[in-house]
Amino acid sequence: MNRSTTEVAVVGAGPAGLMLAHLLQRAGIDSVAIDIRSRREIEETHRAGILEQDSVRMLVDTGVGDRVLREGSRHAGIDLAFGGGGHRVDFEALTGATVQLYPQTDVFIDLADARERDGGDVRFGVSDVSVDDITGDRPLVRFTDADGARHEISARILVGSDGSRGICRHAFPEEGRRQYFREYPFAWFGILCEAPPSSEELIYNHSERGFALISQRTETLQRMYFQCDPAENVDDWSEDRIWAELQQRVGPNGYTLKEGPITSKVVLPFRSFVQEPLRHGNLVLAGDAAHTVPPTGAKGLNLALADVRVLAEQLERHLRHGAEDALDQYAERALQRVWKAQHFSYWMTTMLHRLPGASDFDLRRQVGELSCVTGSDAGSTYLAECYTGWPTRERDPR
Repeated sequence: MNRSTTEVAVVGAGPAGLMLAHLLQRAGIDSVAIDIRSRREIEETHRAGILEQDSVRMLVDTGVGDRVLREGSRHAGIDLAFGGGGHRVDFEALTGATVQLYPQTDVFIDLADARERDGGDVRFGVSDVSVDDITGDRPLVRFTDADGARHEISARILVGSDGSRGICRHAFPEEGRRQYFREYPFAWFGILCEAPPSSEELIYNHSERGFALISQRTETLQRMYFQCDPAENVDDWSEDRIWAELQQRVGPNGYTLKEGPITSKVVLPFRSFVQEPLRHGNLVLAGDAAHTVPPTGAKGLNLALADVRVLAEQLERHLRHGAEDALDQYAERALQRVWKAQHFSYWMTTMLHRLPGASDFDLRRQVGELSCVTGSDAGSTYLAECYTGWPTRERDPR
């Protein structure tokens, strides 16, 4: 058994874990981050990404924002399509804020490169991970590294950023945790296709056939989604059938999609989850280990980055200045934002998707709700503030 010590041991080296390790190093705090996936496996898991303005600012201000500014696509609004037409919500005019279209995969690559550049201790491809003595002064994380060697790391604080299927949330005693959960009766059928963009900004499309989202990746590769049954089998959908369904979703609202070869198909189930508290002893949760949201509001990655920004501040207070309440303050501050994001994601989801068994009244009521949002500066501003990350203090870092 190889034994070592560090100040903060981070279980999970996705974007949240790597950003936390990056922020801690800038504050002079040692950390070790581990992940059961290989770096290549994470890089090859394609995930879309809309970054809030403050998320972009954090990347830029900490020296990992060069590529997001150079290669990301700045979006100043979205289209809400319903009732026979498109209705643009102008984020920049309403709030002075924008978002950046930049895949989560690329955020991970940028952070992994930064940890390698800065000599950070990140260990991918580990197995047999366990955490122990989380209420003691020196909690432990044990694992087998990619070469088969066993390790035990003693830390002052453990951080669980190991996602919704990780071990850390389950390390909390059952009687000392509460889990809030909602599963939705639909999923997204997502595709990647080789085609030019169909729109300059995202289209959130409401129709009698169900929701569709028209997004982008690059000038030649696009990502699109349509609402489907969670049990849908992607093999049952030919390219012709997929394109016919997407065109029928957006056509009544005046859009025609540019088609091309489909390179990827996936069904993404929907769920909302929050675990409270976020701290037990010297183990704290961040990112998807603590909460998940439906993708409709583009909050998942942004919530994770917001978590670790606050957590890094509170860890510095705790480890460097002896603030005993710092970790509890992290939990309180993070959960305030989490529940706001849960509401916004739920609201966007239920406003735009067709629920099973929906009546004509239900569909017409949704159109009325969308009309209230787009026909009111107050309604549009509320959507813009939530989507861009709530009121920001400064304008776009570009």
